[in-house]
Amino acid sequence: MSHLKDAIDDRRDQLVTLTQELIRIPTLNPPGRHYRDICEYLEARMSRQGWRCELVRAHGAPGDCEEFPRWNVVARRQGAKPGDCVHFNSHHDVVEVGHGWTRDPFGAELDGDRIYGRGACDMKGGLAASIIAAEAFVATYPDHAGSIEISATADEESGGYGGVAHLAGQGAFTHVDHVIIPEPLHKDRICLGHRGVWWAEIETHGRIAHGSMPFLGDCAVRHMGAVLAEMEAALWPLLAGKHTEMPVIPEGARSSTLNINSIHGGAVEQAAEYTGLPAPCVPDRCRIVIDRRFLIEEDLAEVKAEIAALMERVKAQRPSFRYEIRDLFEVIPSMTDKEAPVVRTTAAAIQDVLGREAGYVVSPGTYDQKHIDRIGKLKNCIAYGPGVLDLAHQPDEWIGVQDMSDSAKVMALVLQELLTGS
Repeated sequence: MSHLKDAIDDRRDQLVTLTQELIRIPTLNPPGRHYRDICEYLEARMSRQGWRCELVRAHGAPGDCEEFPRWNVVARRQGAKPGDCVHFNSHHDVVEVGHGWTRDPFGAELDGDRIYGRGACDMKGGLAASIIAAEAFVATYPDHAGSIEISATADEESGGYGGVAHLAGQGAFTHVDHVIIPEPLHKDRICLGHRGVWWAEIETHGRIAHGSMPFLGDCAVRHMGAVLAEMEAALWPLLAGKHTEMPVIPEGARSSTLNINSIHGGAVEQAAEYTGLPAPCVPDRCRIVIDRRFLIEEDLAEVKAEIAALMERVKAQRPSFRYEIRDLFEVIPSMTDKEAPVVRTTAAAIQDVLGREAGYVVSPGTYDQKHIDRIGKLKNCIAYGPGVLDLAHQPDEWIGVQDMSDSAKVMALVLQELLTGS
């Protein structure tokens, strides 16, 4: 076992270099830039070491087009004899840079123990750690049983439909026994799953009229104001009183939550260079997008019924009130049992590497476990990887080299247990 840990330590410089080179490929989503570049980079690296690699485009997935095709790569290493298949899945896309950076977002600067850059934490550091773990394991146990797979997939930041959802729909997980997703959830914690989500657009209807005679129209924005007032008075207190037994972090996410993603009513906003005044009209449409996160104890139909009932209460108080609710996106909560093989094996490896018991958490948001669970029909799946979740999507995002090294050792020990039985 110490030989395997030593093999990780011997690859520390490789770990740093690999992470830096991944960060320097600006796989921005949206719109989906350089997806094929990062897949070809990984294909070249893994193929040289005897891995069989396949590039897979998610034709027809949301966002897929000739300018920004949704590319994924899956690398496979077959062992010397039959055994389980262990799959490491990481998303290669990163979110927009945003403002407030003091370092080059794609410079991958190494400063002390930290590598800085967009996607360093979420989750190119985890991808690099899984690759180094697998390479060290294969070098130490070339005659291992079973097989190892490493995938780098598209669009997790925008739902995962051009990545894991597509692969799962193609049957890519039917032969897989264990999945680890190296999301940045701290190196001593195992993430068992995530809450559910329902995104919807709510639109209130009115009637356009001249702004000097609003009594001849019907203001859709005022109708939406009544909806928001009812949410404040009744819905948010209701959600705050719902609590879960899921070990969701942070503590506030152990209740149900609702966020108003956006609101728009009235005249279309003009371009920044437009210097004229708006036309005087009563708005006949107002729209909000809601982001409802729900618990494993809740039913999606119940979640939707709460909003429908709220809208009907408002309608009963406003004679001309008309509205529509349109579903945008929904995910059922997912949570792997603590006694599942990949959970128990990872917990033992954390104890071995870090000298302390693993913590068990559930993510407040969703990640690609949802597709492996619901489409791939595989429950034996967790998120485990290096990095501090709070740094994700932030300016000056970074990943710790020691954290990556420790997590790589944990992943390598998981392979050792599952594919050699030692």
